[in-house]
Amino acid sequence: MRQPLNLIIILFLLSIASFAFAFSMGSIQLSLQQLIAALSTNESSIAHTIIWDLRAPRAYIAFVSGALLSLAGVLMQVLLRNPLADPYILGVSGGAAVAALLAMSAGLAGSWVSGSAFIGAFISILLVFGLAHGKGNWNPARLLLTGVVIAAGWGALINLILSISPDKPLRGMLFWIMGDIHNISPSIASLIVLLLGLMITFMLARQLNILSRGDMQAAALGISVKPLRMSLFLLASALTAFAVTQAGSVGFVGLIVPHMIRLIAGSDHRLLIPASVLLGGSLLVISDTLARVIIAPQQLPVGVITAFIGVPFFLFLLNRSMTGKHHG
Repeated sequence: MRQPLNLIIILFLLSIASFAFAFSMGSIQLSLQQLIAALSTNESSIAHTIIWDLRAPRAYIAFVSGALLSLAGVLMQVLLRNPLADPYILGVSGGAAVAALLAMSAGLAGSWVSGSAFIGAFISILLVFGLAHGKGNWNPARLLLTGVVIAAGWGALINLILSISPDKPLRGMLFWIMGDIHNISPSIASLIVLLLGLMITFMLARQLNILSRGDMQAAALGISVKPLRMSLFLLASALTAFAVTQAGSVGFVGLIVPHMIRLIAGSDHRLLIPASVLLGGSLLVISDTLARVIIAPQQLPVGVITAFIGVPFFLFLLNRSMTGKHHG
């Protein structure tokens, strides 16, 4: 147990370091002394205002969103028995994006956009669930194909909305599609969803270990495969919906983080689940901080940074997999 505990401790310290990085970096950089003073006292100061009013809420949203996406990615990869599955593969983000873009094109902002995104995500969940389940057996291949088709349909609608939208809201639309945490109000609901999802998935960790080896082996060991798969789909979709509502369509976090943990510590979900949550949250906090300081005072969509991190890592995984097969 020492090695898994060491990994969790290291990732927990990384999470703290990512928040310290987010609090200190920006158009006004804060020293370690200013950071400690602002966090440890309630005295009114420029550093205290910058951290608690501007940077802390944004870092909180980034951490929770990254953790939600990573946890959803773990579940999707088990559900579809596909290591390349990510939280967006079943079209949840597409439905959220269509609804959010429609709200933006109507001149709405703030909570209206977030609420519309959540409704769109929920509609997409219902569509995929209803069409994939149908009257026949629900299997990973059918679920995956249904999700891909629904996602393609949402993509066509997104392109249509962007093509006919006026120029004024277009920049905000593009930022939302690429992932944007700017001007989002923090919500306790997303943290509650994350904690509940973490608790439920950790309780199911043993069953996830068995299910990842195949349906036949899981059924032989007494696991009710169909109810478990349905639960995983609904839980992963809910986690993704809350993440997209907060941060837009941030790519690669839910794909690469579970892979990173598997490379480091293996595929035991009792370790994979909490480690992915910590690493995913830290990764998005660091990425969002880089997005707002690289070309300051202008800001980049956080999805651009995660893509720059995710693409080379994905190519590394692909090359590693092909090399392993060649030697095998």
